[in-house]
Amino acid sequence: MVFVKYLERNCRKGRFCPSKLKGKRVIELGAGCGVAGFGMALLGCDVVSTDQVEVLPLLMRNVERNTSRITQSNLDSGSFGSIQVAELDWGNQEHIKAVGSPFDYIIGTDVVYAEHLLDPLLQTMFSLSGPKTTILLGYEIRNTIVHEQMLSMWKNNFELKTVPRTKMDNKYQHESIHLYIMESKNRWGCSEIGTTAHEQQNEELESMEKHENTDEGESCHGAEELEDRGGKEAHEVDSRVGISNGDLSDWQARRYGSMAARLLCDIKIT
Repeated sequence: MVFVKYLERNCRKGRFCPSKLKGKRVIELGAGCGVAGFGMALLGCDVVSTDQVEVLPLLMRNVERNTSRITQSNLDSGSFGSIQVAELDWGNQEHIKAVGSPFDYIIGTDVVYAEHLLDPLLQTMFSLSGPKTTILLGYEIRNTIVHEQMLSMWKNNFELKTVPRTKMDNKYQHESIHLYIMESKNRWGCSEIGTTAHEQQNEELESMEKHENTDEGESCHGAEELEDRGGKEAHEVDSRVGISNGDLSDWQARRYGSMAARLLCDIKIT
């Protein structure tokens, strides 16, 4: 939900507005219920939501039901792109070939939770990427060691940006949940021309940011205002599992309930 609400907040202009996303090819990794994929499809993207074979029945049912509701609703469904389901085991070249890379966007939420998944995920993203692919990942820190390894791997292979919390939805955010935007380090090339073009674009973006920051209301220019925060989040969240004082929102209650369910799922009552 943090990822989708981020898209919603930043979709009125910039890279995430429907006019720029219409027809873009998106692949969702580790889709689960496919929520992130639907967020992109609602902005006009053609999405392939993928997961392991045992997850596909639930994912397919969710896609069919929600697609039907969107098309039958009174809301204008003309901006809705498309969403389909495919099996994808990370590192499986047959699965990767079947989905038809490269994609304009690779997205995923909460896909990294164990060290042994890092390398297969990286290799899969390489196989699905082209020189202009943008990768959007949402991640909740549960293990600081895995988190540090993940950030190190991302920074070694991509231009990594962290979405600042000021760009996230005011309600749907949490101190341990982070959104990352990554692009190929070779996107602009290593030539003098490529470097000049990159510098020129950075200057244009800085000018846009200064202008847009004077506007009232929420800013919706997507990733144009990002922070290079590197790995310092890992040291900020080492023990942030407790519930803060005060009433919980419905969303926070569901989050903690889900965390408790995962912790208790393997406990046998005798």
